[in-house]
Amino acid sequence: MFLKNYNLKNKTAIVTGGGKGLGRACAIALAEAGANLVIISRTKKDLDEVSKKVKKLKIKCKSYVCDITNYNEIKEIINKQPKIDILINNAGNNIPEHFTKVKTKDMEYLVRINTIATFNLAQLCALKMIKSKNRKKIGGAIINMSSQMGHVGGPIRSVYNMTKFGLEGLTKGMSIDLAKYNIRVNTVCPTFVVTPMTRKFLKSKKFKREVLGNIPLGRFAELSDIASATVFLASDAASMITGTSLLVDGGWTAK
Repeated sequence: MFLKNYNLKNKTAIVTGGGKGLGRACAIALAEAGANLVIISRTKKDLDEVSKKVKKLKIKCKSYVCDITNYNEIKEIINKQPKIDILINNAGNNIPEHFTKVKTKDMEYLVRINTIATFNLAQLCALKMIKSKNRKKIGGAIINMSSQMGHVGGPIRSVYNMTKFGLEGLTKGMSIDLAKYNIRVNTVCPTFVVTPMTRKFLKSKKFKREVLGNIPLGRFAELSDIASATVFLASDAASMITGTSLLVDGGWTAK
């Protein structure tokens, strides 16, 4: 047999930004693949809705209301988990501004959430993974949610570009340091997906037309496209894949 297993039964996955959009989709997909969940979000209502849906699948699900930029809170949440096998480092944000008009407070906020908090989460989860006695045998997976904007430039995206290019570099460095523990580290890089974060940008017909003009497949990505790619990288089917990017961009970066 050559088809490797996508089953995540008995694995525990942490998903940040798990209440909405990509994070919600990834959390539910991981549960569908059998993983137990720890979901983190800033909004209790969103977490409760996802938890309810996941528990119908007979999957264990813990939820925590937390701002991931709060290091002490995140550290407490990670340290209280009996084990962690998978991290979906998804929480992040974007504030579109022309480079010449970027406000310092906006830049610092995006670096804090997209870079510093992402680094801290990955480090805390990696340390927890390494403590598992059989980690080298069972492996582990960290998936950093990046973007096609971590590979190409874009208008009014300079700070977002900076944080996502940085995340690609972080992922490569992490993959080398963590390989000896059999912990794989990769990024998923979506094109535009209709989510609560992107919906406000796509209200502009001109912007929407320009975006679709850059996607050779001629359509936006579906949440299921990103969630499926994430489950693949979390599973044994991707056991020889680390330090790379899975571009789910409809061909945007191929041009």
